[in-house]
Amino acid sequence: MTRIQSRRTQQRLALSTYVKLMRAANSARSYASRSLSGANLTLTQFAVLEALYHLGPMSLSDVARKVLTTGGNLTMVVGNLEKLGLARRQSCPEDKRVLIVTLTAKGKTLLRDIFPRHAAAIVEFLSVLGPEEQERLGDLCRKLGKQPKFSV
Repeated sequence: MTRIQSRRTQQRLALSTYVKLMRAANSARSYASRSLSGANLTLTQFAVLEALYHLGPMSLSDVARKVLTTGGNLTMVVGNLEKLGLARRQSCPEDKRVLIVTLTAKGKTLLRDIFPRHAAAIVEFLSVLGPEEQERLGDLCRKLGKQPKFSV
């Protein structure tokens, strides 16, 4: 096989794998969204609430890192959660420039109600893979996620 054929084969494999990865990610996102349908929350809103529920109050920048979103988007998401009475922003006592996001009692109650259903949906979605396959997929995804950031 020539070097050009080898590059083309490599390219075809990479593109095919990428399409499969994106389709799987879209299926997972769709499945997860359906589990939240009765709660009238977006996946990002749920992710913020879930992070606060399990990790406690955090700064906006920490929440953004945890839920893999931008600061600008997170500001809008948290603002919408505040309007729904599920979260609130407050100044950090140590540094007034930093905003801390906390769950309200209503937010905690909602998460206690919907998290088990959401977790069950994720378990169901991934049940087509055995435990070893899920471990392997998790390892491969972590490996892909730890690549150096590419500049565009």
